[in-house]
Order: sequence, then structure tokens, then C-alpha cells
Amino acid sequence: MPWKCLLGPQDRLPAEAALDDWYAELLERAGHASSFELAVLGGRLAATPGRAFLAGYQAALRALWPAAPLSLGAFCVTEKKSVRPADLQTRLEGLALHGRKDFATAAESAAWWLVAARDEEPGEPPRLAMTVVLAGTPGATLEKLSPLPLLPDIPHARLVLDGAHCERLPGDGWETYSKPFRTLEDAHVLASICAWLYGLAIELHWSGELALRLIGVLAGCAEVSRHPASQAEAHLLLAGVFAQFESLSAALEAAFAGADPLLAAAWQRDRGVLAIAGAARAKRLEKAKAVLGLDPSQ
Repeated sequence: MPWKCLLGPQDRLPAEAALDDWYAELLERAGHASSFELAVLGGRLAATPGRAFLAGYQAALRALWPAAPLSLGAFCVTEKKSVRPADLQTRLEGLALHGRKDFATAAESAAWWLVAARDEEPGEPPRLAMTVVLAGTPGATLEKLSPLPLLPDIPHARLVLDGAHCERLPGDGWETYSKPFRTLEDAHVLASICAWLYGLAIELHWSGELALRLIGVLAGCAEVSRHPASQAEAHLLLAGVFAQFESLSAALEAAFAGADPLLAAAWQRDRGVLAIAGAARAKRLEKAKAVLGLDPSQ
């Protein structure tokens, strides 16, 4: 999908559409777009920051698992606020899953769930497998969670697994899937939120300079998407585009001050989603600097 399409005028999809229907329409319009292009187009078509986040999250899933079905999915790893393999209790026995995942984004609307589960033998170090469970599978149920303080239009649920049948994906569940997903999610969600803001800059006639600076962030995200998420340079580049975006804070605050109060309130409420993984990004950045010989202590 060319930049001309991504940066030109777009008609936003209705905010009241069900999440799965909204995403199906996004995929229809995206055609054979890359994961980055899907994130940007989703941000342009989103009527709320929450829908923009959903587009980036789904795009990150497709970057992680290119063979993912053409439907809404959810990434299910967290247990008791941790994603560390040693802290997880969900287990894979043959092709049956037992356990629970405490935080699954938009899981009630998803057609499939990626589920991380322990599968090491007794006495071995913790090891993860990544599996796929289809919605409606016997033994897989959802418990709705209370809305979060931000992104209230994107619900979350707890996934309970009692012998649910699954498909096991190739590769290590931690190194191949869980670990890189955090970087992929950061990059794609930043792209989608930035695209949502760029759309507002066009529609509300914000300053041309602000629109151009937002395009600059999108260009940086495009470069990040070209690098494997496990590489040190990807983490350094990602830190750079986040710093570039954060430098827009004052300009965005001034722009929203003249916008509709409900829109400004939604941004004030939801912009914190980009800071949630800040501590983890900082740790990845420090490790990347050391790998690239940029650590002054080395």
C-alpha cells in the first residue's frame, strides 16, 4: 500500500461497529498490506484512540505470526501480571491446555487466541510453547474483566483453559513469540496512534508543521518495521522514534486545547497507553546499547 494512500484523505470507520466487524472492514480495505501499513491504515480509519490501538495490536500479531487467520486475534501470556516463563502456570499436555491467562485484549471478540504454556519435563528449566486455540473450543471459557481507566472501548477478559484442544506453533514460545511481541506491539501501536493523530491534523486543520512532524514519526516507525524485533538496532531505532514522538507533547497539547472537549478528553485519558511498557523498553534499550558498543561503561 503506497504512502499516497496512507497519507491522503480517509473516511473513518464508524466507532459503534462491533470490534470484529470493524477489523474485518479494515482488512478488506487493507488488501495485501504489510503489518506496518495495516497499523497506519487502521489508525487513519479509527474514530477513537482505542480503535487505533486495536489496529496496531492486531498488526503486531500479524507481524509475529504471518500465517494468522484473517480475523481478530488475542495474545494471551500474562498470569498474575507477569510474562516470565518461570512465573507461568498454564501447561501444555499433549495438545491440551490447562490453566488461565489473566489479561487478554479484546478476547471476547477474537476468533483465535495465541496462548503461551509451559511444556518442559520435570527437573528441566522453564520452557514455553506457543499454541493457538480457536474461539468456541470446549474447555476454553472467558471471564469478562472490568473496564480499564484508559481505552474503555477495548474490553479485556480472563481466559480459563480446562483441557482445551490447541495447535502448537513451531519455535520456542519465549524467544520466537512472547519476547519479540513486546517490541512489535510497541512499534505498531505507536504507528497506529500517530496515524490517528495525523488524520486529526488534516481534518481539524492543525499546523502544517505538526502534521509533518507526525509524518516523520511514521517514517521512523516504517524503518523500525524493517528490522527483526530481536535485533539490537531495532530497539535503538524504536527508542529514537518514541523520543521523536514525545517531543511533540507540547504541540499536541496546544492542538487539542482548541479541539472538541470530548475529543481532547479522550486523548488525555488514552495517551497513557504508549507509556505502559516504558520501563521494559528502557531495559531493552540499555541492552541494545551494550550490544552495539554504545554503553559508556563498556
